[in-house]
This record gives sequence, structure tokens and C-alpha cells, in this order.
Amino acid sequence: MEINDVVMWSAGVMLLLLFLKVPVFISLLAGSLLYFVNMPGIPQQIIVQRVISGIESIPLLAIPFFVAAGVFMNYSGVTKRVLQFAEALTGHWTGGLAQVNVLLSALMGGLSGSNLADAAMEAKMLVPEMVKRGYSNEFSSVVTATSAMITPLIPPGIAMIIYGSIANVSIGKLFIAGFGPGILLTIALMVLVSIMSKRRHYMPLRDKRLPSREIFLSVKTAALPLMLPIVIIGGIRLGVFTPTEAGSVAIVYSLLLGIIYKEMCWEKFTTGLKETLINTASIMVIVGAASAFAWILTRERIPQMITEIVVTHISNKYLFLAIVNVFLLIVGMFIEGNAAMVVLVPLLAPMAYVYGIDEIHFAMVFIFNMAIGALSPPMGTLMFVTCSITKCPIGDFIKEAIPFYILLLICLCLLTYIPIFSTGIVRLVY
Repeated sequence: MEINDVVMWSAGVMLLLLFLKVPVFISLLAGSLLYFVNMPGIPQQIIVQRVISGIESIPLLAIPFFVAAGVFMNYSGVTKRVLQFAEALTGHWTGGLAQVNVLLSALMGGLSGSNLADAAMEAKMLVPEMVKRGYSNEFSSVVTATSAMITPLIPPGIAMIIYGSIANVSIGKLFIAGFGPGILLTIALMVLVSIMSKRRHYMPLRDKRLPSREIFLSVKTAALPLMLPIVIIGGIRLGVFTPTEAGSVAIVYSLLLGIIYKEMCWEKFTTGLKETLINTASIMVIVGAASAFAWILTRERIPQMITEIVVTHISNKYLFLAIVNVFLLIVGMFIEGNAAMVVLVPLLAPMAYVYGIDEIHFAMVFIFNMAIGALSPPMGTLMFVTCSITKCPIGDFIKEAIPFYILLLICLCLLTYIPIFSTGIVRLVY
């Protein structure tokens, strides 16, 4: 085989296995292994070295820290208090419980960092109650899955840590930049939910706004959990700790809340550690396997070749961004977001730099695309996790989600061509 043939066969095997729903890390390793077996002069043990070196990154230490913090938050009684706060604020709006669903995702985004965990939690907590109050199961499931997209955008999102470590971009700045897309998506979803609820006569939880005293009590109850994003961003910005160290601060903070609320016990602590281990391992094996495949692309100078071709034929950065969006939306439909990120960021980030696109802006566009992919058929993880819990047929889910897909594409266009949504808050803070 010639070198180009080997790379093409490796990529082809990887994509075929992904389409066949083989676990992502196995698909990536199989494609990488095919390359090393058929390339003379390259010791095959290098693939092991590349997998290990791919996860031996100081910034990636933040992943188990923030995963653990999110898990412990769920066991500390935080979710229940944040839910009460969200109900107090939006319960009197049209489509009350659906609005609570969206706002809860936005608030939990700063606490859990995992969109799948957020979707699973809300599917168990809110969807049965929504159905009981007259909302359709399909609508409730779609709102739950779509609002969970906010979670990786609001800091501290795991996707931001992975992107920053791969592209050598400030994770602290990415954390701050995430507020823009997160707030944009939250407001857009609330508007759409309100419109659809009015047409379907979905009633609010109550007829009028709560008295100020009751709102104050709900704010007081949820104040400590909601301080976590402020503590993290403030500490990073003031130089008290690094983004990696912020994860350990988040763990201590979540455990303290469990003690204050008297809901954390030894059994919950050990269960949380097991969940952290499983979730972290699932992320790290993908990162390690994708790192090996990314090494192959780098060795064969694939990023440089593609950059030269693209720059030669596309002179307009706005057209480049449009093509990247279409490409990432298609990729996101078939490949898990973290795996796609580790493979594609080394390819696309240098191109964006050549076009003069702000690195923070491009990062947010990339992450938003991957978030949409998690909701998109045929392999959308958010869609499958939510439907598996709510027992909503996939076909009904997709049909109900059409207005939400349109809204997401509008938000993506705004985020792509109006950089202030990504960089505005970063410029204010830095």
C-alpha cells in the first residue's frame, strides 16, 4: 500500500465501524491499528505510547474533577433546591413546567458540566410531572433533550476543557465565553416554548407571580449552589487557581454543600466516586484513542494539505465558516462529540487561524455544532438517553423536534456571524 492508501483505508475502517455503532474508542483504535500494521518502519508499540500520552495532559485533569463535582452536586440536594428556584421564577409563565425545564438546564450547566447527566436527571424528575399536567410525552422529551444542550455551553463544560487542551487555547477564556452562547440558547428556547405552549394551551404552574418573600426564600435556598460558577470564574480570573485546580475547588465546594444540607453520607460518597470513575474512563478512552488517530493525521501532514487546498479555493472567511458548519453538523450526526473534537480540532483550528478568525469565537462555533450533533439522528446521544427514560418513540421525537432544530440552526448562524455572542463577555472580563 502507498501511504495515502493506508491513511484512506484507516479512515474508512474507522468511519465504517462508527456507522455500525461499534463503541467510539474501538473504532478509533481499529483505524489507527490498521495504519501501524501496514506502515513499514514504524514500531507498532507507538500506538500504545500515543494513547497514553494523549491522556497525560495536565489540563485534562480538570475532567475527573468537574465530573466528580457534578456527581456530588446531584447527591448533595443541590438539584432539588435549584429546581425550586427555577419554579419560583418561571412557574407563572405560559408552559410553566417546560420553562422550568429550560431554566433548570441553564442553572445546572454551571454545576454538572455533563449534558447526558442533565438530560437523564430531568427526564426522570420533570417529564413524568409534565405528562401528568397535560404536556405530550414527545414535547416533554424534546424540551428536556434540547435544553440539556445548554449544559456543555455554560462553564465548566467538559467540551471546553478538551478543546482548550487540544488547540492550546485558554480554558479560562473558554469558560467565560460559554456564557454568551448559553444565554442565547436559553432565551431562544424559552421564547419557542412559550409560543408552542400558547398554541397547545399548556397551562402555567400557577396563575400569578409568587410574592417577593417566597421568591427571596427560594433564592436564599439556591444561593450557595449558584455561587459555584462565580467562584470558579472569579478564582481563575483573579489568578487564585488554574482551570485545572478549579475542578478540585468544585469538588470541595460540592462536598461542603452536602454537609451543610445534611444529605451527603458515606454511601452516597462512594456511589459518587464509582460514577465519577465510570464517566471519566468513558471520556478518557475516547480521548486517548482519538489522540492516536490524530497523531497519524499529523504525521502524514493531512492538516497542512487540507489547509492548503481550502485556502486555495476559498478566499472568504464567511464562506469557510458556512462550510465548516455544514461539515460539523453532518459529522455530529454520526460521531460522538468528544471523539470528533479530538480528531477534527487539529485539522480545522489552524485553518480558522489562517482566515483570521478569533480562536475563542471558532471554539464556541465548534462546540455549539457538536452540541447540536448530540441531539441529531441517527446517533444523537441526547436523543437516545432521553427517549430511553421517557419511553418516547424516536420517530415521534424527531417529528416533534423539527421547530427546535430550526431554532438551533438560527442560533448557530447568529453565533457564527456575530462574534460578540462568543467574545463579548471575554473582552469585558479580560
